[in-house]
Amino acid sequence: MSGMTIVYAITFGMLSLAALLTLVRIVRGPRTLDRILAMDVLVVLIVAGTSVGMAMSLRGIYIALLVVVALLGFIGTAAVVRLVERREEYR
Repeated sequence: MSGMTIVYAITFGMLSLAALLTLVRIVRGPRTLDRILAMDVLVVLIVAGTSVGMAMSLRGIYIALLVVVALLGFIGTAAVVRLVERREEYR
């Protein structure tokens, strides 16, 4: 095994552990905003995992797609948080 293969394996392992802990936060909550933030973190972890996979294969054909997914994740999270804040103001 080459040195970089070990680095990629360790990176994927750490990203997988982070995704598992993020899924626990999505399930357990306790608040809606916690779940929304965890979904945003999950999107970032997916983008990071795909980026590591691209680096491992030495092909950067999905860079534009990753930028769009990350941007949509951010915009979606900001919109949902704003909606939740407005809903809680009227309670």
